[in-house]
Amino acid sequence: MTQQNDEQRLLAELAERCGIAPDYYDVMGNRHDTSAESQRAILRAMGVATGTVEELQSELRRQDEEPWRRPCDPVQVQRVDAPGRWSFRMPVPDGSDGDVEIEWELQDDSGSVRQTGKAGPGLMPVGHRVIDGRLVIRFDLPVPLGLEMGYYSLRARGRSPAGIVEGTLRLIIAPPRCYTPPWFDRAGRAWGVAVQLYALRSSQNWGAGDFTDLSAMAELAARDLGASLIGLNPLHALKNSRPYHISPYSPDSRLYLNVLYVDVERLPEFKHAEAAQRLMDDDAFRSRLEALRKSDMVDYDGVYAAKLSVLELVFAHFEREPEAGDRRQAFERFIREEGESLERFAVFQALSEAMRRQYPHARVWQEWPEPYRSPVSPAVAAFLAARASRVRFYMYLQWIAAEQLGQAARLACEAGMAIGLYHDLAVGNDRSGGDAWMFQDVFALDADCGAPPDLLGPEGQNWGLPPVDPGKLRASAYRLYIELLRRNMRHGGALRLDHVMALFRLFWIPGGSPATAGAYVRYPADDLLGILALESERHQVVVVGEDLGTVPDMVREQLAAYGVLSYRLLYFERGADGGFLPPASYPIQAAAAVTTHDLPTLAGFWAGEDIELRWKLGLYPDEGHRRAAVEGRRRDKAKLLEALKAESLLPEEPQDGTMTPALCQAIHAYLARTPCRLMLATLEDMVGERAQVNVPGTVESHPNWSRKSPLALEALRRDERCRQLARVLQQLRPMPTP
Repeated sequence: MTQQNDEQRLLAELAERCGIAPDYYDVMGNRHDTSAESQRAILRAMGVATGTVEELQSELRRQDEEPWRRPCDPVQVQRVDAPGRWSFRMPVPDGSDGDVEIEWELQDDSGSVRQTGKAGPGLMPVGHRVIDGRLVIRFDLPVPLGLEMGYYSLRARGRSPAGIVEGTLRLIIAPPRCYTPPWFDRAGRAWGVAVQLYALRSSQNWGAGDFTDLSAMAELAARDLGASLIGLNPLHALKNSRPYHISPYSPDSRLYLNVLYVDVERLPEFKHAEAAQRLMDDDAFRSRLEALRKSDMVDYDGVYAAKLSVLELVFAHFEREPEAGDRRQAFERFIREEGESLERFAVFQALSEAMRRQYPHARVWQEWPEPYRSPVSPAVAAFLAARASRVRFYMYLQWIAAEQLGQAARLACEAGMAIGLYHDLAVGNDRSGGDAWMFQDVFALDADCGAPPDLLGPEGQNWGLPPVDPGKLRASAYRLYIELLRRNMRHGGALRLDHVMALFRLFWIPGGSPATAGAYVRYPADDLLGILALESERHQVVVVGEDLGTVPDMVREQLAAYGVLSYRLLYFERGADGGFLPPASYPIQAAAAVTTHDLPTLAGFWAGEDIELRWKLGLYPDEGHRRAAVEGRRRDKAKLLEALKAESLLPEEPQDGTMTPALCQAIHAYLARTPCRLMLATLEDMVGERAQVNVPGTVESHPNWSRKSPLALEALRRDERCRQLARVLQQLRPMPTP
């Protein structure tokens, strides 16, 4: 029994050190303890051995000794306004008293030396420890003062008669808050249109909305509707294959863009690529494009295949023809600036293609031959050397996608938008995708993340996405996190962080287990928020945190202190009696919307279409639950009408249960009266669409992420419903001056 108690104690201590919470409280206030089985499974997913008492002791000892074995901590994040002096620690092999000397050099991100220093002999040690039979002495040295916000490398060298140690500390100096546009201080309030880019119809696209459509939508929204921003679905790279690889919230890579959005015909080199022109003139190909364009659903596989076939011909011309010289130079600059990550992603794309042909049974990279599962293996290096042209092609695709997205972002600003493009960063990525292959050293690939059981999901949620290991992320000096922020802030004025709670804690589910076996894992929130503020300030991007669901007050307070806007949905902003909160009770530091992609549209909500759909899909356990949902919706509608009446916004109520333009305008006016800095109206609501974009919990039984807008862009400009709603919102939220 004593040994068993010791083992439980050691396991609990190790779990605590690795950030695994011992318990959590559900939405009803009930406490759930993390079982020993869940602790072990999550630790195993982190690469920690827990099978025996000896293994637990060994791991705890390793963690104790690691700071003494490593010359410097991997990273330190400090706020530029933090009081007092900071220090970094350096362990040095023991020498005779007074003989230790430490030299350091501080470089900024450009490699320029900013400061140098030297300390000792005569340094006062702050601790000592015996490591492998040798005494190690630790010293704390002050970090240089007066540093402006940014990234630095502090290279330190310690010398004693017993030996020399060298290490590098990644020093990150962060501002106190995320970027705040000047017009926020002038009590400005903006509104915008939320669109699913793939869903845009136009006479020129190839069956899915593209970056040219985005430019047209931005110009229409700014000049015709008076909107200050365009809210977008995540534009992350996807495999573009139905049904499992089209969700923008389960992407192949969050670092790179979905090539589906490239407008092939707008490329300068397309006009001179004779082979591409011949293919475009082919009757069969043109018929294929017309069918893709006319379909009411986006055929991801068909659109992607059509674009790839033409882009291959365009790229071949681009590489060999003299007139492409200037653009090739721009392409080379892009490759240099993107660095190693772009090359690795392109290698993954080319390697995936080759593996599908050679090993059709290997559906994911974890099933490839062992030598190709690591991005740094000799086999992968040989593949790159042999297939350099194909790898370069995939780098080219990212270049033209970034180029066209950048043009759309500039056009939005030139049209007068105060924010411009408002991007969405998904909380995770597909474990079979490029990011997981490239950064498998920081992902816990044997675990999933999701949400614990609650009233709406008694079994909990498993999103099927591998979580990032917080300890390994810190050991890498937050490289992946920094790259994600930089790439997703590059072309826009706002960024929404999906499930912003992941900066604080994330619900981990051991692989193969139900969500009920999950537990929360803590993340270094202060560091992550500091880096978020730094990148936000550098890119001048407003940050919105999707904080729906059960969010502790402490988390919202900390997000607010860092200038992160809360995300408030009309459907969820209720009082204790279930009534809708009045506009004045909404927070100023927030982005508000009626609904979002995972919830019914306003017309669908009013008609109860989502309830009937869930019943047809078998998402209610029995008829009693369906009737309860119908009755609940009846009460919700009555309470919403009461709220409109209290604001003197109530129009004549429709008798047949349909959402009229007047009622739609009144509900949006209600939300527009809130003090929230930003407000979004979905394009689906503006045109009266009933169908829901995505029904959580379904894959093949509902056309998620596929339904096109009922109106083409050309018709949208003339649609009276849009224009009337826009006039209401313009009156309440006139376009701020940037």
